[in-house]
Amino acid sequence: MTETKIRFSSKDGAQFVKEVKSEVNQYFVRTGKSKHANAAMRLKTVAILLMFFGPYALIMFAGPTLMQMWLLTFIMGIGAAGVGFSVSHDALHGAYSPNSKINAFFGYFFDLLGANSYMWKITHNVIHHTYTNITGVDEDLTVSPLVRLSPEAPRYSFHRFQHFFAFPAYSLATINWLLAKDFQQFLKKDIGPYKDKKHPPFEIFMLVVTKVVAVLYQIVIPLWLLDITFVQFLVGFLTMHMTAGLILGVIFQLAHVVEGPEFLQPDENGDMESAWIIHEMRTTANFARENKLLTWYVGGLNYQIEHHLFPQTCSIHYPEISKIVREVAAKHNVPYNYHPTLIKSIKSHIAMLKMLGQPVTA
Repeated sequence: MTETKIRFSSKDGAQFVKEVKSEVNQYFVRTGKSKHANAAMRLKTVAILLMFFGPYALIMFAGPTLMQMWLLTFIMGIGAAGVGFSVSHDALHGAYSPNSKINAFFGYFFDLLGANSYMWKITHNVIHHTYTNITGVDEDLTVSPLVRLSPEAPRYSFHRFQHFFAFPAYSLATINWLLAKDFQQFLKKDIGPYKDKKHPPFEIFMLVVTKVVAVLYQIVIPLWLLDITFVQFLVGFLTMHMTAGLILGVIFQLAHVVEGPEFLQPDENGDMESAWIIHEMRTTANFARENKLLTWYVGGLNYQIEHHLFPQTCSIHYPEISKIVREVAAKHNVPYNYHPTLIKSIKSHIAMLKMLGQPVTA
């Protein structure tokens, strides 16, 4: 296996890098807090898991009416996205616990939802977090040829309308994960910067096993046990997945494909102009930091800057360490991209979709 050689600068922003790391470390020393999950995070974990598995149990065993069942599938969709944001995401970064077995346990909830955690760690933890907003390498910029998410991506005539159909496309994300995307990724010879990528047999085995489990409890068992038609099942199944997919798709796009963050490319030698941390500051945005309910639900992913700088720190700590990052960034004249509300961030994403959908001019 070989890897594309992209090198970040070792000179740019050295003082900022040193100071922000030192100040954040000192915060944990000074407060005596662990960088991992605290009691509030553990309580949230229980609540988020119940938001998904609770409605499922009610559907299967409480005999709800069709309308009640439909509403429960909607809640399951909200819960599924929450599990991805607030439980598995931290665990797969090794941020939930210092115990790798606990991280692995909570990480497997990602697989239960229908997405492969092993492939996520490659495409998200390694590739996206290292090569953020670098077209042709960052897998998050190539979610679908239907949506153009960077200035260097191929443009087709239908992209001029992408600000209308991008959000419905996002809603199909988890269905695609469950039924197609992971299989396609495992079969790909090249993934991001990795060439001729080989996967351990155990991970191939786990892919098959967890997909079978997800299909069984999400499709086979409900069709077998519930007194509903296939069309009624399909309405509930699509409601759950499209709700989860839309929420996940939108929240992750608001971190990088909005006004403010840049799309940076290496030169002909593979060299980037900035140090890695400066690159993350230039390509990432936060939003709605005053919205405590949103912060709770999305696992601090509205603090994407702090997440990209300190991915192995539990998201429950991002609001506090963001104060340090903002202060040090201002001191060293380093950009800190931010949109004050969720609505303004979504509007900014729509504006970027419109801009990226326009014909390319020479």
